[in-house]
Amino acid sequence: MSARRTARVASMIREVVSSAIISELRDPRIRNVTVLGAEVSPDLRYSRVRVSIMGDEKTAALTMHGLNSATGYLRSRVGEYIKSRHIPELRFVLDEGIQKSVEVSTILREVLPEGSTETAPEHGSSEAPEDGIREGDEVESI
Repeated sequence: MSARRTARVASMIREVVSSAIISELRDPRIRNVTVLGAEVSPDLRYSRVRVSIMGDEKTAALTMHGLNSATGYLRSRVGEYIKSRHIPELRFVLDEGIQKSVEVSTILREVLPEGSTETAPEHGSSEAPEDGIREGDEVESI
């Protein structure tokens, strides 16, 4: 298959699964889910759907169990939109990237004092450069 077709199918899977989770699934276990993306195998038989779940580990495990239970329904919804001989088998993968970035920002807020802007001087700073020439100074050409 062409890379363009697999990318198009992956995008369609992400859209269909995301909208079905938000508006159609009534499972109380499935809450606070964001579909980040989908990857499809070159033969279009398998799809890995990356999801992010806000909450603790217990909530994430319960939500993943609910998503795995709803795989058949979600696969049938995908099959309505994808005109292909094979409907990809959906596998949900928990992506912890967003959760890790929230944890890192929390740690940085605790470590850095509030209002601190201790960063390296930028290009347009008022400090004199190493050669002693500032912007606006006249320089004699040789």
